[in-house]
Order: sequence, then structure tokens, then C-alpha cells
Amino acid sequence: MTDSTFLHDGTVTANGIRQHFLHFGGADGYRAHRDTVIIVPGLASPAATWAFVGERFGRHFDTYVLDIRGRGQSESSPALDYRLDTLAADLDAFAAELQLQHWAVVGHSLGARIAIHAAARQPPGLHKLALIDPPLSGPGRRAYPQTLERALESIRLAKSGAGVEGMRVFHPAWSDERLAAYVQGLATCDESAVVAAFEGLNADDIHADLPELHVPVLLISAELGEVVSEDEVFEMELAMPGLTEVRVAGAGHMIPWDNEEGFYEAFGGFLGATLDP
Repeated sequence: MTDSTFLHDGTVTANGIRQHFLHFGGADGYRAHRDTVIIVPGLASPAATWAFVGERFGRHFDTYVLDIRGRGQSESSPALDYRLDTLAADLDAFAAELQLQHWAVVGHSLGARIAIHAAARQPPGLHKLALIDPPLSGPGRRAYPQTLERALESIRLAKSGAGVEGMRVFHPAWSDERLAAYVQGLATCDESAVVAAFEGLNADDIHADLPELHVPVLLISAELGEVVSEDEVFEMELAMPGLTEVRVAGAGHMIPWDNEEGFYEAFGGFLGATLDP
């Protein structure tokens, strides 16, 4: 990692496990004068796969990109609890361990559901949520449109040593650099963690948490992702009348990979500064 905003990677023990993170832009000399953002990636996306996003955020914010338990260098074991309640408690405990006083969360996919469930507990210091293409599936609702089999196939190919070309069938438009980082990250994912989290996408009622969110919320959805429908946006707006929604043109579910600048522009000044290059 060569970007000047990258500071270090580190670990903390929080909620009883080792949590690994990448830290961007928050040098001690000016950390106290910058807002803090925690980026929580999705189902099978360790922190390293989001490093390019962390670099951009680090130019404007004190930024942490997390490895969710069972991914990357965070604690991983088939014996761990990977349910949403525990993942949300991990996030709240991470912020508490770092003694963050004023922090926002940017969560993608599963990470957005973690952010919602954590925020519903109203942890101290959390002041904004940005939800990136969150699966809105749950009991009695439209199922999450992607399949567990595809996720596991990708992980197994990565672990078998499939390189960039071996994985390009899944993401033909991505650059070699981004795809290589993604493949390396997939190989660190614990299958039991992915299976448990995927099952939760259809079993956990994330909509029950929406009325409990008492901070400003930005919803960024993908035009081509098929994860967030217009009807679901309307339902979210009813539950959260102050919701702001932006749909990113030409992007699938992995928005920053498909339309990176459109992704940054979608934030506008929501977090307190625009994400200029």
C-alpha cells in the first residue's frame, strides 16, 4: 500500500475477539480535528479489498476499514458466532475500544446490515450512517438476489490458487489490480462465517431496526445491482422520513469497483466533506 493516506494496519481485542483494521489519514497530529469514519465491508470482502476506498476517504477523514470476524486477519474459527447480533456488537465494541467520540459508519451489503443493527442500539458517539446497497431481505420478504453457491465458489477458487484470469469470469470489467486484491481477500474468508451470514440475510428482520435509527442516514444503491428495489426504498423512507437516497448509475452491487467516482460523488457532503480526489 503506497498511498500517502495509509497509516498502518493494526488489531484490537474487542467483544472478546481479535479485530483487524486498516487505518487511513488519521495521523496523531490532526486526528482530533477530523471526523472518524468506520468502513464495514460485505459478505466476503476483507478490509484489504476496500483499501482503495480507504485511501480516498483518508484524504478527508480519520478512516478505519474493518475485517469482519471470519475475514481477513480478524479472528476466525468455525466455533465462532457469526450471527448479526454478534457482528453488530463487534462494531460497537471496536468503536468503544478506540474511544471514538464522534464517528460515522459506511457499511456495504452485509456491512450495511451490521451498521443498521449496531446503530439501533444507539452506541455513544455514532452520528451518521451511510448504507451502501444493503440487502433488505428477511422473513416474508424478497430473497437476497445473489446465491450462496456463487459466493462459496468464488472463495474456493481463490483458495485453490486461481489468479486474476481464473476469477475474471465473475468480474470481467474490473482492473487487474482491483481483481487481484479481491482474489487475495476471498482466500482469507472462513466458509462457515460466510454461510452463517448469508443465512442471516434471509432470516434476520433488519426492517425492525429502521425505526430505531435516530441519526441521519444516507442510502446509496446500485442502478444495476438488483439488491435494493424502488419499492424497498419507499418502505425505508416510510420508516425513516429523513432518509436521503442516491442511486449510482451504471453500477452493480460492488459499486466502488463498477463506478468509483460515481460512488464518491453519491456521498456529496453527507459525511462533512466531499470525497474529492
